[in-house]
Amino acid sequence: MKLALVTAFPPSKVTLNEYGYHLAKHFAQKEEIDELILITDHTDTPKEIDFDTSDCKVTVKDSWRFNSYKNIFSIYKNLMHSKPDAILFNLQFMKFGDKKIPAALGLFLPLLFRLKGIPTIVLLHNILETVDLGNAGFTENKWLQKLFNTIGTLLTKVILQADVVALTIGKYVDVIKNKYQVSNVMQIPHGSFETPPEPSFTLPKGPKKIMAFGKFGTYKKVEVLIEAVEKLRASSKEELEIVIAGTDSPNTPGYLATMMEKYQYVEQLTFTGYVAEEDVPKIFGESAVVVFPYTSTTGSSGVLHQAGSYGKAVVMPNLGDLSLLIEEEGYTGEFFEPEDAGSLAQALKRIIEDDTYRQHIGEANYKAACSLPMEKITQIYLDEFKKLEGVKKRYDFVNVG
Repeated sequence: MKLALVTAFPPSKVTLNEYGYHLAKHFAQKEEIDELILITDHTDTPKEIDFDTSDCKVTVKDSWRFNSYKNIFSIYKNLMHSKPDAILFNLQFMKFGDKKIPAALGLFLPLLFRLKGIPTIVLLHNILETVDLGNAGFTENKWLQKLFNTIGTLLTKVILQADVVALTIGKYVDVIKNKYQVSNVMQIPHGSFETPPEPSFTLPKGPKKIMAFGKFGTYKKVEVLIEAVEKLRASSKEELEIVIAGTDSPNTPGYLATMMEKYQYVEQLTFTGYVAEEDVPKIFGESAVVVFPYTSTTGSSGVLHQAGSYGKAVVMPNLGDLSLLIEEEGYTGEFFEPEDAGSLAQALKRIIEDDTYRQHIGEANYKAACSLPMEKITQIYLDEFKKLEGVKKRYDFVNVG
């Protein structure tokens, strides 16, 4: 199979680039794939192809730019030139831009290639039906929210023209099937990026690191975490360090710089900036607990799966999607009320001051991560493509007959 993967890819700062990396890494190890074509966004430095490609040719085609009106044409041209046997789109609604027209145009691509007869699957990480548009950084205006929801419904109908649309949470599948009356939607879990050897669950000497990881500024806010740790320091004997690992969300440039200035008086507060793929194991490995300072969710959490892979305890907001993940995939942790620093401080205290409990949570999350490795997830996609190819061959045979 000659498989094309349309995705952001490291060192890109565009959302889902880490997920695209791990999809590519595991697709490249599959015997069924002879060539993997990465249809990626333009980056200033070369793509991080640091995995084994001895048995699979990996071709990188920088094809699009965030917020470019030309993306639909450039991606279409490069895909047609590449002549793939199948195409997987790694998408969410703001994948190609945070401006409405470029973002919307890119979502027509799966339809175009299905019409060309190429088996096409869309991995859709979020659905607008479950997103709080205000908290997620889209708009606070109620009239604009209604407009966005209308546009979102239309774009969802467009995306559903792909051969298969894969969603990471079972509830999402039910919502889409019921609302749009379609049958080409299925659940394929998010999966865990890496499954390292079982960690020791012991921490390095020094302060216990409380870490948040991701792109911050919209629905991921660091204020509540910093203020919660300050409250915890006042009542705990533990030495604590706050680690904010990652960058601004594309929608909120300058957010972290503002936070650095606002909290410059806070001791042992570290902003790492962009974390390269090779540095991810170290930053998770050194952490005592991983915190999700979210005010809303927009889909399955890659950070939760990463935390599980490294055997980490987690503290999560009491929000629907994360609760569903715990129920469906077996993760566990402490919960707090969103935007409530006192509630978060208490949740952190229960883990930070009880190493046995912290280890228990880490072990449970590691077990959950091991049950759904990316190797298994990529095989599910290949199996679906084989089914689509079989249907296409039967269709062609009937037409010829």
